[in-house]
Amino acid sequence: MTASTLNEGGFGYLLVHFVEDPHSHAEKIFYSLSVGDDPLTWRRLGDGPLLESTAGTTGVRDPHVVRGADRFYLMATDLRVWRPEGPDWSAFRHRGSRDVVVWESPDLLGWSEPRYLTVAPEGAGMAWAPEAIYDPAADDYLLFWSSGLASDGDPALGLTGDSRIMVARTRDFVTIEEPSTYLELPGGVIDLTMLVTPSAVYRIAKHDDEAPGSVRIFQQRGTSVLASDFVTVAERVGHEIAPRLEGPLIFKHHHEDRWYLWLDRYATQAQGYLAFTTTDLDAGEWTPVEGLDLPPSTKHGVVLPLRRHEYEAIEARFRS
Repeated sequence: MTASTLNEGGFGYLLVHFVEDPHSHAEKIFYSLSVGDDPLTWRRLGDGPLLESTAGTTGVRDPHVVRGADRFYLMATDLRVWRPEGPDWSAFRHRGSRDVVVWESPDLLGWSEPRYLTVAPEGAGMAWAPEAIYDPAADDYLLFWSSGLASDGDPALGLTGDSRIMVARTRDFVTIEEPSTYLELPGGVIDLTMLVTPSAVYRIAKHDDEAPGSVRIFQQRGTSVLASDFVTVAERVGHEIAPRLEGPLIFKHHHEDRWYLWLDRYATQAQGYLAFTTTDLDAGEWTPVEGLDLPPSTKHGVVLPLRRHEYEAIEARFRS
């Protein structure tokens, strides 16, 4: 990595996320903004959610934002876990929504009405943790998410198979091409995120905790997004600190050759992110970061590095 690849025009970071509240429904879209250009100090914006879903399951989790040529797309899992009678993970997993919820915006300030895009194949059990990568050469997006397929399950018991990562291309998040399998692991894999650099593609995902020999959070390196040469460079990331982690997000420091990996600690109160850092992506060695200042129960989202004018516009919109 050379100095020419640093983002000299970047300033500040936007975290788009949901909130896990054991007492009420908070599975909606929230903004948190870095305090200045500090990627470890954050404040939640506004006095409530920015966006919410009133159709589908009426909940949104695992939001992701992708920057395109002239607009941003925000996508999220169509899933509401909080219910007065308690969650039903079997229903969520094997009979859940096959849709993702999509908004679009020219500036991160005004968002469209939500739309519901069916991405998972007929009979699939769910469509979880959608993300997308913009391809400027093709001017389209590679959309990916986690699904368990009916063909791998037990129809007599109403069970779908192990979760796998599916992919499909889209130009507008209104229609998509036929989805295909991108990544499978015995026991299931979810929560894939990818970082594309000039020299390599890094993908980080979650092997199911209960899978035999689970490698938990793992990192791989390949030459391109669709290459067949990915190799694993890290396994069980963060396991020594918290054994139940999911929802990885990764982003680069604006002005240093430093990357941050946040992992969602979902099984221990208070729930929320743990932060790790590295200056060498190829080594797969992640050092825990002390001092991440983030409100508790900030859950599975995305950090979007901003340009200065974007940071200033968002800060001005939510200035109290």
